[in-house]
Amino acid sequence: MTKRISFADRLPKALKRTAGRTDAPQVPANIRVFGVDLDPEQRASIRKGLGAKLGKYATSIERVSVRVSDANGPRGGVDKVCRIKVVLSGLPSVIFESRAASLKPAIDGALAGTERAVRGSVRRRHMKPKKAATRARPHPGD
Repeated sequence: MTKRISFADRLPKALKRTAGRTDAPQVPANIRVFGVDLDPEQRASIRKGLGAKLGKYATSIERVSVRVSDANGPRGGVDKVCRIKVVLSGLPSVIFESRAASLKPAIDGALAGTERAVRGSVRRRHMKPKKAATRARPHPGD
């Protein structure tokens, strides 16, 4: 089942031109880190989470960008931020941000929120009625 496969780390340039309307392993997921240490296992876990949460919408997704940062630096507090941006084919991009005291809840919250937002955008596209021919209505004063 390709819907639960992790998103790709990088794609060759030739494949980038055909991105969109593809399966989950062909959706590029770019992970950027600012002030936080992420080991390769955590990066793989984020890609796996993206595949699990967004894999069913992979045909509508062109690319995904994940930014993880420490907002307060060494001061502490609720300062871990995870922002996920999903570029959708033919729709506006979806951006969701989650803040938490530690990294894992921030990432999990962003993944869950992004799934809800993407689901809503894709659902609205499918629910939108096709353009119908509009009839000219007579003006009430005519």
